[in-house]
Amino acid sequence: MQSSSDILKQYWGYAQFRSPQDKIIDAVLNKQDTVAILPTGGGKSVCFQVPALMQEGICLVITPLIALMQDQVKQLKQRGIAAVAVHAGMHHREIDITLDNCIYGHQKFLYLSPERLQTDLFKERVKKMKVNLVAIDEAHCISQWGYDFRPPYLKIAELREIHPEVPFIALTASATAQVKADIIDKLQLKQPAVFQKSFARDNLSLVVRKSELKEKKLLEVLRKVAGPAIVYVRSRKATVVLATFLKKNSISATYYHAGLTHAERTTRQEEWITNRCRVMVATNAFGMGIDKADVRVVVHMDLPENLEAYYQEAGRAGRDGKRSYAAILYHDSDLDSLKLKVEQAQPALAVLKNTYQALANFFHVALGSSQGESFDFDLEVFCKKLSLKSTEVYPALKKLEEFGLIEFNESFYRPSVLHFSFDNKKLYEFQVAHARFDPLIKALLRLYGGELYSDFTTISETQIAQMMRLTVGAVKLELEQLHNLQVLVYEPVSDSPKITLVTARQDAAKLPIDIKEFDRRRTLHLNKMEAMLAYTAQTHRCRMQLIQEYFDEKTDVNCGRCDVCIGKRKKENTALFKDYEQQVNYLLTQKPMTVDELELAVDPAEKEVFIEVIREMVDSEELYYDEVWVLHRR
Repeated sequence: MQSSSDILKQYWGYAQFRSPQDKIIDAVLNKQDTVAILPTGGGKSVCFQVPALMQEGICLVITPLIALMQDQVKQLKQRGIAAVAVHAGMHHREIDITLDNCIYGHQKFLYLSPERLQTDLFKERVKKMKVNLVAIDEAHCISQWGYDFRPPYLKIAELREIHPEVPFIALTASATAQVKADIIDKLQLKQPAVFQKSFARDNLSLVVRKSELKEKKLLEVLRKVAGPAIVYVRSRKATVVLATFLKKNSISATYYHAGLTHAERTTRQEEWITNRCRVMVATNAFGMGIDKADVRVVVHMDLPENLEAYYQEAGRAGRDGKRSYAAILYHDSDLDSLKLKVEQAQPALAVLKNTYQALANFFHVALGSSQGESFDFDLEVFCKKLSLKSTEVYPALKKLEEFGLIEFNESFYRPSVLHFSFDNKKLYEFQVAHARFDPLIKALLRLYGGELYSDFTTISETQIAQMMRLTVGAVKLELEQLHNLQVLVYEPVSDSPKITLVTARQDAAKLPIDIKEFDRRRTLHLNKMEAMLAYTAQTHRCRMQLIQEYFDEKTDVNCGRCDVCIGKRKKENTALFKDYEQQVNYLLTQKPMTVDELELAVDPAEKEVFIEVIREMVDSEELYYDEVWVLHRR
């Protein structure tokens, strides 16, 4: 058997593990239940992927986000590792074949959402699988004390009854002591090995700036901190407006949100990852699963709903270990705006019932039917047809998802897939009897081979059309005809949001929602919002220390890098501050200079204090930037 280091080198190209990855892998290989709490960028995936590759059998990976599982499957396949995913939106025959291949084929990883575990089809097939490990990603979703609770996660422990000897590994980037205890309890982990890396990030400077001119302040931040950046905003419209603003000010920027097509999202993401575009302006739909280590700054122009979400997004800066920054830019109205947003995100129970009934009417779903069925969903069309307000419907959908009644995927994408229903002998007979379809069938076999008989295969109608010298429309029409003749199963590309009924359609008047739990969840969300507001507005405690304390990591060590710590150092060493101020004034009297030129000339022992000096001099209008970001004295 290859060693874990050999596997890491072979598939990932790394010479050694990051602490504590190697210890986590050893625990898994020793068949021990394991909990791994590693901050964003801590390399959680390697902790289950490496030991799974070292053992015979398949690893089940349970994760709540379709986009994330699709991304991980793609990355594994690019490394030459057999991996598949089962999720809402797949044709039932495709799910059937995929699960069969996990039993009789050579798959190493099966990614699936927790909702899929509840289907009879999966329950029967998993009994026949040789499972070597169950990995639960985003494990905080199992806790009712977590910010992103998903009731279907509570069903995961049922796998223990089917495969009692198989170890579980639970992974998350954010868990308080209460959530950690819940993970261990609800997953029925037996004397688990618990690994928790400190939430402190030695290379990350946390900064909060209050400003009435946030866009101007953003320009200053991006000018002072070179390198790739992510700027988070709340609305889709704001991504477009702010990216346009940055480009007008000579900063390369693009934007990303769930409303873009898959092709648009892929293109923009690739431009940013390859540094053809410096700044990504995005909603929180961006970032999950993104493997870019050299992000130098993450800026929040709008306040996140809680500290878990904030620290996960802020943690996308500096994953390469080099000095990076996470900044919040706000003014007083933003505090009120967040309060309103979180209040709106906690709709009354009556709104949930009305929205659920509206979904049943819209999709013509009979009572007691359609469990696991997925529907294309356009929020605007839905609201317009039923005379509903999107500002009420959207939070109601998210809350129905939180209570395990539906899945709501806002950025679902699945390419066209195809599978022959006939074996090669029967298909040949069909070709002889129906000569007009013969060229298309031959083209499919030339392009995609025998895999079409055994599995659902991703196809490109454009590629087929080019080979046959037909239009794409003509190819799609012939494929649909073959589908209707049951010669093959053809599922055209899907790029629209999806609603999936997790349970059979309920009576809206009697939704299985516990009132006490409903009220408790509302209070929990509001308390988390208050913690976010307190973090933002306070100016006396080290920010990294506050983050650590929030996650129950007690420490009296100050980071020395956040805005609060630097402010204290300024007060404690006014002489140094004054000295830097005088040197900057003197140098700019000689000639205008950039921040980098000033830093090179002064060579400050306290770099953060020096940058703070310049910031305060700009804020007090002693200095100003020109259009090419050169500093001048007034």
